[in-house]
Amino acid sequence: MQIQTNTDSHIEGHDALAHHVETTVKEGLRHFASHVTRVEVHLSDDNGAKKSDDDKRCLMEARLEGLQPVAVSHNANTIHEAIAGASKKLQAKLSSTLGKLNNR
Repeated sequence: MQIQTNTDSHIEGHDALAHHVETTVKEGLRHFASHVTRVEVHLSDDNGAKKSDDDKRCLMEARLEGLQPVAVSHNANTIHEAIAGASKKLQAKLSSTLGKLNNR
């Protein structure tokens, strides 16, 4: 599974952040690894330099073998909270999507 991390101009895309994203995604999606070919992670600060609640956003899009991509997003106060929230949402979405396929 490939994991690609993208940031907007307000989020500093350093190696430690990319490693955190990769670790979080791989840990969260380990049960689905055989179905997921790539995960694209987009991190942004919706309000830029202004401070406000839940202005950090993480959008995750998972590419599944033979299926349409699945995308989720989560807003939070910090970028790490946004990553964790999006990862949990993506786990639930993949569980639902792949569960429906197994029931056919």
